[in-house]
Amino acid sequence: MVFGTQSVLETLRSGKEIERLFLQRELGFSEIEKLAKETGVPFQRVPIEKLNRITRKNHQGAIAFVSPIQYMPLHNVLTQVYEDGKTPLLLLLDRITDVRNFGAIARTAECAGVQALIVPTKGGAQINADAMKTSSGALNFLPVCREPNLYETLLYLRNSGLQIVACTEKTEKSVYDIDFSIPTVIIMGSEEDGISKEFIHLADSGAKIPLIGQVESLNVSVASSIVLYEAVRQRIK
Repeated sequence: MVFGTQSVLETLRSGKEIERLFLQRELGFSEIEKLAKETGVPFQRVPIEKLNRITRKNHQGAIAFVSPIQYMPLHNVLTQVYEDGKTPLLLLLDRITDVRNFGAIARTAECAGVQALIVPTKGGAQINADAMKTSSGALNFLPVCREPNLYETLLYLRNSGLQIVACTEKTEKSVYDIDFSIPTVIIMGSEEDGISKEFIHLADSGAKIPLIGQVESLNVSVASSIVLYEAVRQRIK
C-alpha cells in the first residue's frame, strides 16, 4: 500500500502495476487522475471515511495498492499462443468479486493449461495477498490480462478465431456437448447474478453443468474446475 499525494504520484510515474487507487471525493487530484487515465489504472472517488478505515496515517486523500503481479497485454499472449502452435484456451471472469474464489479459479486454470486469465479493469476481485495465497502461487505463472471493456475484448477474441462459450444455467446445452478442442474462451460469471446478458447474447454457445440434487447452483470456483477439466479431457483424448 502506498499513500500520500507525492508517493502515489511517483508510484504511477514509475510504471508499477497498481491494483486499486482511491482518491478523496472532496479534493482535487488532477495530475494523479490524468496519469491514472493515461496508464489505464482504475481509480475511485471515495469519502474520507473509507480512506481512514484503510489507514489512520496521513494519506492526504490518496491511497494506492500496488499489484503483486505484472499484467500482460492480451494481444501479446494470444499471438504467442498461436506462434507456439498451441490451441488457445482462455478464461474470462465477468465480475468475480470474491478474492478467494478468484484465487481458487486461478489455481485450477493454471493447472488446466489455460493460457490467459482475463479480468475487467473495474468490478473484479483485487489481486492481493489473499488471492495469491489461495492460488497457491499459480498467479505467478498464469498470465493475467486486465481489460477496460470485456465486450470489445470478446469481439476481438472472436475475430481472432476463438469460439465464445458462456457457462450459464440459462441454456439447454450441456457442457459435455461443447467442442473444447477448438480455440475457445470460456466465460464464468458473477457470484451474485452470473454472466452479463450482453455476453450471453454474444456467445457462440451456452453451456450448463447438469445438477441432479436439490441445490440449484455450484460455487463459481467449483463450476470453473468442472468446465476447465472437461476441456482438458477432450484435449488430451
